[in-house]
This record gives sequence, C-alpha cells and structure tokens, in this order.
Amino acid sequence: MRVLISGGGTGGHINPALAIADKIRKENSDSVIEYVGTKRGLEATLVPKAGLKIHFIKVRGFKRSLSISNFDAAVKAVTSVIEAKKIIKAFKPDIVIGTGGYVCWPVLKAASKMGIPTCVHESNAFPGVTTRMLSKYVDAVMLGYEESKQYLDCDKEKLFRVGSPVSEKMLRANKQAARQSLDIPENEKMVLSAGGSLGAKPLNDNVYELIKNYTLPQNIRHIHATGNAGWQEQKEQYLLLGFAELDSDTLVKGKVTVCRYIYNMHELLPACDVEICRAGAMTMSELAVLGKAAVIIPSPYVTNNHQYKNAKVLCDKNAALMIEEKNLNGEILTRTVKELIENDEKRREIENNVRAFAVTDTLERVYGIITKLVK
Repeated sequence: MRVLISGGGTGGHINPALAIADKIRKENSDSVIEYVGTKRGLEATLVPKAGLKIHFIKVRGFKRSLSISNFDAAVKAVTSVIEAKKIIKAFKPDIVIGTGGYVCWPVLKAASKMGIPTCVHESNAFPGVTTRMLSKYVDAVMLGYEESKQYLDCDKEKLFRVGSPVSEKMLRANKQAARQSLDIPENEKMVLSAGGSLGAKPLNDNVYELIKNYTLPQNIRHIHATGNAGWQEQKEQYLLLGFAELDSDTLVKGKVTVCRYIYNMHELLPACDVEICRAGAMTMSELAVLGKAAVIIPSPYVTNNHQYKNAKVLCDKNAALMIEEKNLNGEILTRTVKELIENDEKRREIENNVRAFAVTDTLERVYGIITKLVK
C-alpha cells in the first residue's frame, strides 16, 4: 500500500499523523509512506526524525483580519494545489490521509479531484476550517469527538467517531504500577501541572501561588513544568521561595519539583491524582484513557477557541473542571485543586465520567477505514 499523509503546523496535527503511519507500517510492512508539509511547520523537523520522506509545498493560512498576507495566501491556495498534484502524480498513492492544518487542503483537494481515496482525521471537538472545507471532498472524516458531527455540512454517512491516537505507553499504563515504579506511596496525593512545551505565563504564575500557599505547606507531592519560555523567570521566583537546584533544569523543595520540561509524561501522568493542563486534543484523549481528574485551563490564543470547546465537552458531562484564563487567579486555582485533592468522592466521580470519553482502539478503527477505502 502506498500512502501519502499530510498534516502540519503543530504537534496536534503531526503526532496523530505519525501514529497513523506507525500503525500502517506495523500492519503492512510493505507499505510505502511519504509525507507532505511545509518548511515552516514542526513537521519539517518531526517527520524526518520519524523516518519518513517529506515533500514540501508552499501554502499559508488566511488571517481573519484584513492583511496583505492574505493576498499571498490566496495565490498559494492555487499554486499549492498544482504543487500537490505533481507530488501525487509522481508518488502514485493508493490513499491520501490528512490530519489537519492548512497544508492538508491542497493535498487532499488535489487527490480527491484525481479520483484517489481520501480521508481526514480531526482531533478537536470543533473541527478546524480545513476539515470543514475538506469534508465535502474526502471519502471519510474520522473524528475524535461524537459532538463534532453537528458542525460538518456533509453526508453524515462519511463521518466516523474514532477517537484520537494515544501512545501505546499511555494505553498500557495503570496508576498502581506507575506509582510503584516511581516509589510513590499508594495513599499519597499527587498533582501534576504543565502548560505545554513553551509554557504559559498565566498558568505558571498561578501554579506558583498554588504551590506557595497549598501544595508546599501541605506537603503534597506536586510536579510542575514551566516550559522553555517561562523557565528563567519562574526559576528565580522559586529560588527565592527556598527551592534548591537539583540540576540546571530542576528545582526541588520538600515533595514539590519544578522543572523546565517533563520528559517522562508517560510515567508521571498515570501516577497523579489531579492534572492541571491546557485543553489540546491529545491531552484530552490521555485524560480519558487514564481516567484522570483535571483542572483544565484552555488556551484562549488558538484558532476558533477550539481548546475551550474541547474542555467544554468534558465539563458538560462533569468529566473535568474548567477555569477560563480570563477568570484565573491563584485563589480560584487553589480552591479548585484543593476540592479535588481533599474530596475523594468528587474526584472519583470525575474520573469515572471522563473514562466514558475514552477510545482505546483508535488506530485499529482508523486502519480499518483506510483499508476499506483502498479496497
């Protein structure tokens, strides 16, 4: 099977694409898989590291406000389809798969017009503009959320809820084993907090207040990742609070650890009782698979406010607690985390409710749709 995949810009589009590629290679070792992206997106780095050949096309998204860059985007909307057709003709794929980002548009549009089977995967609760546009052309739309179907104006028979790919390590994890490997007592409460690889200042500042006023004095185990962008500023604050440097990227005081980045999330997340996090689609899927109670602070800086919509789907079912960033302060965050840590019944109710959103066989469902389309 010859497969062409396209998805770009952020890890939320690229990681599902790479997971799908791995699944295809696992099930069909003779498959030939190549990728289409842009030089400006993270795919330019991540895809070659995953061992896939990548082709680049020139395309960019439209600004929602009036901008001279929209003229360039309009030109590339036409020329990128021509570029995509050349790649498709040379590669001769049996199927073309998209996972989001504006680079998908010309690739899947061209493949559809050429009569090649196509499908697109959408991880977010509110489908992105690319997915909404492509839904009329592709043969199948694979969705992370059942609620997403209402936003797509296309034949409903081509819509399939498959969930979002979660790593094998997360799927295999369980809390007891994770705690044993980390030497954490079974009855000890643990908080995990992070705002992404770059970090988020509003989240960092208020987690600092939480640590200072609650988790540190209460001797609660807490691991917080500031992200690269916020590390130096946060490091200075924690040193003044009496934290000691374990190494250049890690500070420790009592049972609280503050670090630049969490590299072993697959070990820490299964072990924690409460996570404080953003609302990216992959994070939401991991919460569901692991059955974790979370305080979600959606990023308001993303297109179509899709993180808020991801979080709201869970909150409407009492499967998470949400604090919008505009309402966030140290007192509210501390009160919310304290409620989950100290109220076992409330926490377990949320854990049970969020598990209802879990799809543990996403890649099997995706692979089944792909093979049917190819046949």
